[in-house]
Amino acid sequence: MTHGPSNRRSAAEQAKLDAAMSTLFEQQIRFNQVLGLKLTGYGPPGPTLRFEMRPELIGHYLYGRLHGGVISATLDATGGLALMWAIGEKHADESASQVMQRFSRLGTIDLRVDYLRPGLGKHFIASAEVVRLGGRVGTTQMRLVNDDGTLIATAAAAYVVS
Repeated sequence: MTHGPSNRRSAAEQAKLDAAMSTLFEQQIRFNQVLGLKLTGYGPPGPTLRFEMRPELIGHYLYGRLHGGVISATLDATGGLALMWAIGEKHADESASQVMQRFSRLGTIDLRVDYLRPGLGKHFIASAEVVRLGGRVGTTQMRLVNDDGTLIATAAAAYVVS
């Protein structure tokens, strides 16, 4: 099967895939709902997510800092979403439903998070870039910034993709 621009899915089919991915990510993955993750865009180099600071996400009660587990989970989810998008692009000749079936095998193998600054802010933005998408494993690099643009954490992860 050739994966190239001449075999690219139609704009209508791409819109179906985009909608299905958004629904999967924001509604069907229930933990993403708990975190309040909202997809804000898919642009180069990868997707971006946003979530609001809420009392339920506080890890240090005296200072109101974001919990480290929230940071880690958000960066992991962002890396997974970046790979979902990359898989969709790699298989641009497939229908939305065919691509969505490919995500059933996606899972985190390894995740490393570097906590650089306290998680303080009104809202946070996570972004990810796919470093490599192989036949079995994909790797990503992620970033989390606060509403001032201050870098809070970075991460690198590997995921099984087949």
